[in-house]
Amino acid sequence: MTELATNRPRLIIPSLGGLYSKLSESAETILRVATGLLLVTHGYGKILNPFGASGMVESLGFYPGALWSPLLAATEFFGGILIAIGLFTRPASFAAMIVLAVTVYFHGIVQGEGLGGAEKSILWTLILFFFAVRGANSHSVDAKIGRQF
Repeated sequence: MTELATNRPRLIIPSLGGLYSKLSESAETILRVATGLLLVTHGYGKILNPFGASGMVESLGFYPGALWSPLLAATEFFGGILIAIGLFTRPASFAAMIVLAVTVYFHGIVQGEGLGGAEKSILWTLILFFFAVRGANSHSVDAKIGRQF
């Protein structure tokens, strides 16, 4: 028995252990793919107009906006694709996590929305933190090529 297995609490319904074991990697894959695809959807409008957010990023103190706006668009759109397929999962997740951490500041502080306005961004940041640390699992391009960051 591995050390990890010995530190887990006993299940109230032990017969569900097999189901949980079989579904855990699939659940993680579904979360990664959904996260990536939602980032792609969110970044789609930005990638069509990569300089469209220049004023917004400059209002947050990121100068020049002509540099940061396309980087924002690429991080969301192309980073989302990479996360969804599980290629360069850690660096793509880390970059997107930084973008979403800035949105926590934007909604919570700049817009004055507090926790209620920043809660989705906080959740996004934490999900991306998970994949930045965890990487992709066996259902990924990283696994198929046998290498990852």
